[in-house]
Amino acid sequence: MTGTTPNFEIPEQVRTMAEQSVGQAKKAFEDLLTATQKAVEKVEGSAATVQAGTTELNKKALSFAEENVASAFSFAQNVARAKTLQEVFTLQNDFLKAQLSTLGEQARALSDAATKAAADAAATIKV
Repeated sequence: MTGTTPNFEIPEQVRTMAEQSVGQAKKAFEDLLTATQKAVEKVEGSAATVQAGTTELNKKALSFAEENVASAFSFAQNVARAKTLQEVFTLQNDFLKAQLSTLGEQARALSDAATKAAADAAATIKV
């Protein structure tokens, strides 16, 4: 022996099998990346939908709060202008009836909006 390494040839079958294995691994990795990208897109879409629904609920709640405060100030002004105790009681009774009705409508509207937001968010998650 003269210090040279013997020339060992890898059989054709082993090289073919190795190439196929690498090809299959590459395909599996590409499929994984594609699935991951789709999952991320779904999550981003869901987050955007949830955020839009939450924003709509917040706007609606703020609008209702503004209406209720305006109504309370109007009631307070009317009470301040009342000339008799009987008039104050009548104003208070009318205000309470109107507020109970308004609060019921507002609660239904918020419930409907929340249900819609939840349904929209759930729809973006479905495949």
